[in-house]
Amino acid sequence: MDNNENKKPQAGPPLMAFAMPMYHDFVPKWIRPWIYVVLAFCFQFSNGMYLGAMNNVVGEWGIMREDVQMCLYATLIGMALYFPVLFRMKFHFSNKSLLMASALVIIVCNLLATFRLPLPLLWILCVLCGMAKIQGTFECMSNIQLWMTPKRDFAVFFPLLHIVLLTSIEFTGYLAAWFAFDMHWTYMHWLVILLMIGVLLVQALLTRPFHAMPQIVPLKGIDFFGAVLWCVFWLQVAWLLDYGDWLDWWHSSQFRLVSGTSLLTFAVCLQRMLNHPKPYFELAMWRYHNVVPVILLIGVVEALFSTEHVLEMVYYEEVMHYADHTYEELNQWSLIGIWAGCLFSLGWLKLMRWNVYKLIAVALFAFCLYAGGFYFLVDSSIAIEQLRLPLVWRGFSYAVLCIAFMWCLHEIMSFEHFFQALAVFNVLHMLVGGLVGASLHARGMKYYVSDGFARCSGYIDSVRMSARLADFPAMMESITQGFMAQSIKILFGWTLIAALFFAILMLLWDIPMVRRQVKHIPDWPKVGMGVLRGFHRQQRLKELRRQRRLSQV
Repeated sequence: MDNNENKKPQAGPPLMAFAMPMYHDFVPKWIRPWIYVVLAFCFQFSNGMYLGAMNNVVGEWGIMREDVQMCLYATLIGMALYFPVLFRMKFHFSNKSLLMASALVIIVCNLLATFRLPLPLLWILCVLCGMAKIQGTFECMSNIQLWMTPKRDFAVFFPLLHIVLLTSIEFTGYLAAWFAFDMHWTYMHWLVILLMIGVLLVQALLTRPFHAMPQIVPLKGIDFFGAVLWCVFWLQVAWLLDYGDWLDWWHSSQFRLVSGTSLLTFAVCLQRMLNHPKPYFELAMWRYHNVVPVILLIGVVEALFSTEHVLEMVYYEEVMHYADHTYEELNQWSLIGIWAGCLFSLGWLKLMRWNVYKLIAVALFAFCLYAGGFYFLVDSSIAIEQLRLPLVWRGFSYAVLCIAFMWCLHEIMSFEHFFQALAVFNVLHMLVGGLVGASLHARGMKYYVSDGFARCSGYIDSVRMSARLADFPAMMESITQGFMAQSIKILFGWTLIAALFFAILMLLWDIPMVRRQVKHIPDWPKVGMGVLRGFHRQQRLKELRRQRRLSQV
């Protein structure tokens, strides 16, 4: 496919009418898609571990916060890694078998996650849980896509999809914190297990095996070993960025060892990408116009949003002394911004068809309102209600940016490489960008807190304080909280400046609109036939190479 921006896209073949033939006839047609919407929410509620209950897990198991965070990153890696094979699985297995298998994997992973397993084994379980989570969600949403938008218009589909995804993320954190606060943190795992049992019952009682393809596409030709190599590399990168601050970076021999092995793994991955006839991630994916700037901008934006997981958490826990339940309840205000951002993106991309780069700039300015709100509000004596409006702006900005970046990738890439690009997008979007930003913010917190103590240490000593009628330990605690609040304010200020820079850069970036018309893709059977023809073509090429070698002998 020609990826020239100025070339007008050709209209795709006529689209099929929406139908859900996997249901038994006694199921009313009007309720069939809504059942799959509920199932998509059920799958999105699943995780290997739940950060809303992080402090409870750390306290009960005697592990570090980084260990629990690594479980989350392993889940995200599993989700991102699975994107390139989603359609191959859809064209090989029936819808019923895929959903039931995904539910069973999630049940096993959530059950085992309640036990104190060795951390490497727990990380592997989280990777598998992430793969099952994205498989189940994809199966549900792909089957109701024509119900959501009969013309398969991605300017409609992406905003509606993110309402499901982002709402689930926020509400899952609240549920996990609520269970940990009022009951026990394992209750969230039991809830997800019950939801997956519900999925199994729905599939067993209401559906029958249905293949999206009249002819089953084999799984041969998928570079599974390459997928394992990329998974190992991403886990190594996540480990380095997650534990780097704790290990003091290059001062740790363990950190240096993993850094060296990660470089070797990356070299093997690149070698396989360049030499394998059908690698898991193709080199052609990086040759599309503007794909590299978009990918890099995704990483930068996600680094900016790491303020949510570093600066906000330090402020809530160390300065305001909020419990996890209080923080998650406050965080629900971002849902208002998320829903508004999804509807705003729908109007911008579908109704107005305006420039997507300006949409990114609008979202970055909304992020500036969030960062600026915290910059002016951060204090140890503010009311919790004052933090609601900045959180609304954060949710709005995050939703718009997620939709805009996915729209950019869809418009500049062919369907053949779109899902490979989604895997890279999600690695930067949910893993690397956030971890790099978190590392920078954590480093900044250490620097500014230490700098504050160094500047006033000459004025604080037990002899001078003993002459005052004051509680010295309480006074030091108050001073420490003041230094932390000041450091958070400074870092929010730097983040605000960076966001303003990139927002203005997007406005000044004189690039024509990626495409003004909606790009259509073929129906799933036609896509499957294309995949099948590609598989047969690879088999013929292998046979020709084998015959050529035999003739040379």
